[in-house]
Amino acid sequence: MSGLRARALAFLRAFSPLGLAGALVLFAATLGPSLIPRPPVFQGAAAGICAALGYGVGVFVAWAARRIGVPAPRSPRWRRAGWWALALAAVVTVPLALAESASWQREVRDMFGMPQPTSAHSFQVLGLAVLVALVLVLIARGLRAVARALGRLLGRWAPPVLGRAIAAVLIAVLTVLALDGVLSHWLIGGLRATYARVDRTTEPGVEQPTQPERSGSPASGASWESLGQQGRTFVSGGPGVDELQAFAQRTGLPLGVREPVRVYAGLEAGETLTDVAAQVVAELDRTGAWDREVLVVATTTGTGWVDPSMSEALELSWGGNTAIAAMQYSFVPSWVSFVSDRSTPPAAGTALFEAVHAAWSSRPEADRPLLMAFGESLGSYGGQGAFSGLQDMRARTDGALWVGTPSFTEDWAYLTDHRDPGSLEISPVVDGGRAVRWGTDVASVANIWELPGPWDQPRVLYVQHASDGVVWWSPDLLLHEPDWLREPRGPDVLPSVSWFPVATFFDVTIDLFLAQDVPDGHGHRYRLAYAGAWPAVAPPPGWTDEDTALLREVMARSSVDPAGSNATDAG
Repeated sequence: MSGLRARALAFLRAFSPLGLAGALVLFAATLGPSLIPRPPVFQGAAAGICAALGYGVGVFVAWAARRIGVPAPRSPRWRRAGWWALALAAVVTVPLALAESASWQREVRDMFGMPQPTSAHSFQVLGLAVLVALVLVLIARGLRAVARALGRLLGRWAPPVLGRAIAAVLIAVLTVLALDGVLSHWLIGGLRATYARVDRTTEPGVEQPTQPERSGSPASGASWESLGQQGRTFVSGGPGVDELQAFAQRTGLPLGVREPVRVYAGLEAGETLTDVAAQVVAELDRTGAWDREVLVVATTTGTGWVDPSMSEALELSWGGNTAIAAMQYSFVPSWVSFVSDRSTPPAAGTALFEAVHAAWSSRPEADRPLLMAFGESLGSYGGQGAFSGLQDMRARTDGALWVGTPSFTEDWAYLTDHRDPGSLEISPVVDGGRAVRWGTDVASVANIWELPGPWDQPRVLYVQHASDGVVWWSPDLLLHEPDWLREPRGPDVLPSVSWFPVATFFDVTIDLFLAQDVPDGHGHRYRLAYAGAWPAVAPPPGWTDEDTALLREVMARSSVDPAGSNATDAG
């Protein structure tokens, strides 16, 4: 037993005390309150990564202190006292951090109406965090050992200090190149190949439409097979004419019910994005979409997904007298597109909007439908790429709806940064709300009407939840506290959520990936928000608040899944 104890102590003493102190601080910080409750695998992974980073920071501080001449304690008595102090801090801090994590998760789950975690949750988090941190630290030690060996080798031909410096830089560069080059290329290539195979499959229950108003139908110039998985799901879905008729009768709106137009082109429809967009315009021509009341240009997410809730709300409110045009620009989920190719979404949004706008502009003004722009998540980022700013957006459309917009979107960022003094980052007010407004209400987007001044046409509306990590994720979180964590928290964010260097970045990164795994009205789930959003941006003639409430009621009972196969495509 004494031998085992001795080996355990020797293993522990191989670690830097200051590094372990840094690991303890960032571990505890990562377990603090965040936007979305998370299962132990995600919480443990984030805590382990942050603990390893904290260890690295502590080791660096210790090294820097030695370099500037700060003496390390030499007395065995003082070293033992330091280890005992560190052990006592760990014994107190770790249970308290785990208890705090369990407490805030229970509170958020109550707020969201989600089931509570199991009693083993904290133990699973701790075990996984220790494992992840240990593996990362051992990898870093291995790289350091290689650098030292290389430094000794180079020291035969160069001064020792220079040899060590060259070795350290060389190992660092090779590591970055391996991660950012070889490994990322291999991983991204593998993901693209995998999702390209998935794109050729069809979701269960999805059948080829027979209506000529749909792409992929027997009358369509776009074959069913060419649409891709998400395109086939989009054109085959939506409320039928009977459903639209029943809703129109309940509202009493003076609209004639029609079969909605849904046109789509898959990525394989052309060699370039311009070719794919031309296929969409050809489908608009074929279906007679130009004589509808509303035409929506929808920029999709990474896989080519169009939110069925958006389409359902639009088509019900307008009695199907609508056309929605969309196209695919990638096989892979949004997070892969963001990491590997951030230029394609705005290029696709621009290609599609420009093609549709040119065809729309060529028609007599009296015969044109209302032209609306739409995008959700990465589709919002891509769709706004077609415009130089708010003025251009309003000059070339009859309104725009942007949902769950990532913070790296230029138009969103500019408007948010230039909001009126006193307004919040989660719900900005720009120029008193005359042209653009934000809806953040958990379900109804009702607060867009709270501003006292007029909301002029064309209207632009951003919808975003305070708890949506897709909106708030940014590399700036590593070292800078954002306004949304300085200001009062949103309606579905705990007041205790706060900023801590490094840890908050990893917390919100986890929130980004889990943003779809929550009930509607929170995170990245916007299903019922569309019931208030579309009538606000493009209200049908005679539309009332009672009609909005009815639309929300009908959509709440609908079987449409707001995430569907897009559940992993958040962001």
